[in-house]
Amino acid sequence: SSVQLMCSRKLVLDESTTRQAMQLFKETKIILLSSMSSLGSGSPEEIERSWCACVLYCVSKLGNAGKAKEDRGITLRQILRAFDLKIVDFFKEMPQFCIKVGFILTGLYGSDWEKRLELQELQANLVHLCSLGRHYRRAYQELFLLNDGKPANNSSELNVQQASEYYDFGWLLFLVLRNQASSAVKNLLTSTTELVSVLAVLIIHIPVRLRNFSIEDSSCFAKKSDKGVNLIASLCERYLTSEDELSKALQKTNILIKDILKKKPCSDVSECQQGSLSFIDPEGLTFFKNFLEEDSLKSSLQVLEKEYVNGLDTKGELDARMFANEEDSLLGSGSLSGGALKLPGTKRKYDDVMASPTKSTASRAPMSPPRFCPSPNGNSFCNSKMAPFTPVSTAMTTAKWLRSAISPLPSKPSGELLRFFSACDKDVTDDITCRAAIILGAIFTGSSFGERMCTSLRNTSGMDAIWTEQRKMEALKLYYRVLESMCRAESQILSGSNLTSLLSNERFHRCMIACSAELVLATHKTVTMMFPAVLEKTGITAFDLSKVIESFVRHEDSLPRELKRHLNSLEERLLESMAWEKGSSMYNSLIVARPTLSAEINRLGLLAEPMPSLDAIAVHHDISLGGLPPLPFHKQPGSSFGK
Repeated sequence: SSVQLMCSRKLVLDESTTRQAMQLFKETKIILLSSMSSLGSGSPEEIERSWCACVLYCVSKLGNAGKAKEDRGITLRQILRAFDLKIVDFFKEMPQFCIKVGFILTGLYGSDWEKRLELQELQANLVHLCSLGRHYRRAYQELFLLNDGKPANNSSELNVQQASEYYDFGWLLFLVLRNQASSAVKNLLTSTTELVSVLAVLIIHIPVRLRNFSIEDSSCFAKKSDKGVNLIASLCERYLTSEDELSKALQKTNILIKDILKKKPCSDVSECQQGSLSFIDPEGLTFFKNFLEEDSLKSSLQVLEKEYVNGLDTKGELDARMFANEEDSLLGSGSLSGGALKLPGTKRKYDDVMASPTKSTASRAPMSPPRFCPSPNGNSFCNSKMAPFTPVSTAMTTAKWLRSAISPLPSKPSGELLRFFSACDKDVTDDITCRAAIILGAIFTGSSFGERMCTSLRNTSGMDAIWTEQRKMEALKLYYRVLESMCRAESQILSGSNLTSLLSNERFHRCMIACSAELVLATHKTVTMMFPAVLEKTGITAFDLSKVIESFVRHEDSLPRELKRHLNSLEERLLESMAWEKGSSMYNSLIVARPTLSAEINRLGLLAEPMPSLDAIAVHHDISLGGLPPLPFHKQPGSSFGK
């Protein structure tokens, strides 16, 4: 069969992995044969090839980690190459495969197979790489020429090739930098900041003759001092990044250049300022002399290529080099925009198809940026604007809101909010602060970011722990801010400060915390923590959350339209489908409103399980309360919340 042939010849897998693949293929073959007409428009051979690829991917993730030569696991990259499949085609077929054979996967690998398959994370990573590739192409063509600007002659092709190598170098440098980050905290916002740090390196090292801008042009680099252009501040203004975060990313990039490329920083800054650092304030920048001269460029490309390929084989990730090549990887307008896609069973049209990664490293064509048409005044960078409503621009816009409106807030309830807490029949301050610590601790913990990340966050990678704590604080501050606004409005309606019914409602608070955390996660666009993960972590249902979204949006005036749009789309998704699923609290409400339906709802087993106690959540996620008083965890009386 195709599976056996691929396992033994092309992938050179061991006997155990081949046996597992053959077993899964045999058990699912009858489904394949009966579903040919609904599995795509290709020939039976093409459909079977796609099916076999899905089988092998499942075995690689769920089985005993299939091994290829040199004791490395099977990667999706290897599977796609072996079966001559395009990435988008794989993501079209895999959800349908999961739906049709899910019961078989459960029998073979357990009920948690979908979580272990990590297909949603993989697809989110694909979406991010597509967005980052477009962002890089656009930025590069604004900043740099695609040839050396010399008159056309016999060496013109060589000039274009060398200019293209600078483009390749920037993207590879970014990919190696991105791969150094733990997958636990890999997200679009951090990746974009790292990409901007690479642009800063290119600006001060690529020969001046290849620039498509004037460093002295105030409209391009508006942040200046008597020492020259403040490059970091200027890039932050243009690409909406944080100066602090960009400085940290640039420091990581420079360390990579020193450690992997073995380049030494220039000790005499004044000597360097005669070249590409002219009119640039060198403070905060590191210059590597002759770093991107022709010979050094070629050797650096080779080193980065080797480093990246080794990382691919180790981690089993997609080959992201293709995403900087417009002709190979462009997905088409709107085809994958907006972030993570629903899996399994998503019905989404892909307008364009990515090229299959079938070429070997040796035969890989160089990445090529899009053709560039210069503006009339020869300065595209200064006249262009960032493309609106891309995943990257959305992430940067909402992140700016988090930095400016939420991060400066205190991480404790304000004096006004504390007065509302103490005005209840019983002071609820300890209850509310302790609950927030537990629920946010459950959301922002290692296990939240996938099984494979849990160990790395606990053992810890300091940067990962810092990143996670920062996101937790952002969600906490947002929760207190919106809660205070709600209390203020409710107090005016009731003409009093006793808000016991609202502030003692356990389900209400969990939904508020879930909303706050979801907005933080949506801003950063993490690869591994996507909706509806917050529902599971907080112990609420889709129907619970749908009841607070409209009120949450109404009471946070500063919420960017992108995040309002995100919450509104979530509300639609919740009400149209998720709220009707088995185990939804909607059915618990329904039997109260319509007692005649009680027998049928109970017969069908539709009722939601009781919310897990905060004690149970704290124990499950090993959350330390850090000296906070223990909560008297008990069921809260009903209130008017959500009615």
